[in-house]
Amino acid sequence: MSADSPAQWSEQDRLQLEERVAAAELAWLTLDVDVATLRVEIDNFALVHHQLLGPLYARLDELDALIAETLAAASGDPEALRRAAEARSRVAEPEDPATADLAPAPPTAAKVRPDREAQRIYRDLARRAHPDLTTDPAEQERRSDFIARVNEAYALGDAGALEDLAHEWSTAPESAPAPDSPDRPDWLLRRLDWLTARIGQLAAEQVRLERTPMGELLLLAPEQPERLLEELAEQLLGRASERRAELERLLGGDLHNGPVPTDTRESHTMFANQLPTAEAAAVPADAVLLDVREQDEWDAGHVDGALHIPIGEVVARIGELPDERLFVLCRVGGRSAQVVQYLVAQGRDAVNVDGGMFAWEAAGRPMVGADGRDAFVL
Repeated sequence: MSADSPAQWSEQDRLQLEERVAAAELAWLTLDVDVATLRVEIDNFALVHHQLLGPLYARLDELDALIAETLAAASGDPEALRRAAEARSRVAEPEDPATADLAPAPPTAAKVRPDREAQRIYRDLARRAHPDLTTDPAEQERRSDFIARVNEAYALGDAGALEDLAHEWSTAPESAPAPDSPDRPDWLLRRLDWLTARIGQLAAEQVRLERTPMGELLLLAPEQPERLLEELAEQLLGRASERRAELERLLGGDLHNGPVPTDTRESHTMFANQLPTAEAAAVPADAVLLDVREQDEWDAGHVDGALHIPIGEVVARIGELPDERLFVLCRVGGRSAQVVQYLVAQGRDAVNVDGGMFAWEAAGRPMVGADGRDAFVL
């Protein structure tokens, strides 16, 4: 027994220790699932955010560079020229600010020779956990996975990681002594120590994930990430509108005429000069329509026969889209513009319906509501 374990264990003490280990195992498994789920959600959200909003960030960088270059050309000031060069370099090497530093590249492993302690632990683990020591297929698979982790730690010469793996192996449920064995309490204490350490590691990883730029974004609306994506898009559209208005004022020669008027609302004309666009009244009756609004907007009123894929799901479900021209709809045309940018970049034939469902309704085009209700644009 370990020095910290009592010399004699009563049956009641053993049972209480069994309960503590069982509770710790439940807490560990629950937290492990939570952290794994959070990691997947952040990765998926980051992918959609980057692919759908990336073009908007790139457009903002381009507008910032054009504004800085216009100011530099007008003033000739060295500092203005430096700022213009910096702004242009950001266009040359675009970066999505929300995903910067989200997942730093892993350091390159140094070529090292494992020290004697690492060699000792490695040989001991190989003798105890080798897959050939069992004939049970499931146990062989478990041992093979474990030995792969051992080999990885040994290749890095990481004696600390090898010690952790040795502790993990000795406290695994498969190595547990029988309930009536005198070695059982000591094993329970070691198992409890290992579980406590793993819970601490998982809690630290959860905090790390939540504090990444994308994790912080996702936590703003964990139940409705698509809505959050829409709000971010509208903010970016507003900023792009401001930049474009400022650039137009500067190019018009009015460099000292007060503040630039701003409008942060989603605008259906922002992308008219750079995207395939069609008026709602001119969309063919047999056109394939893609509606990228949310479910409640769709239920309120939509075009009968249109495909419905909310904006946050477009990237994951792009394979569901037919290989023909798509006319993309949203409420007023801002979200659909993002989707059209993404689809065009993927080589798809996509057209933004200018003005969205509001323009569709104003043109007298037919709509239907869910469950036979009167249709309206939400």
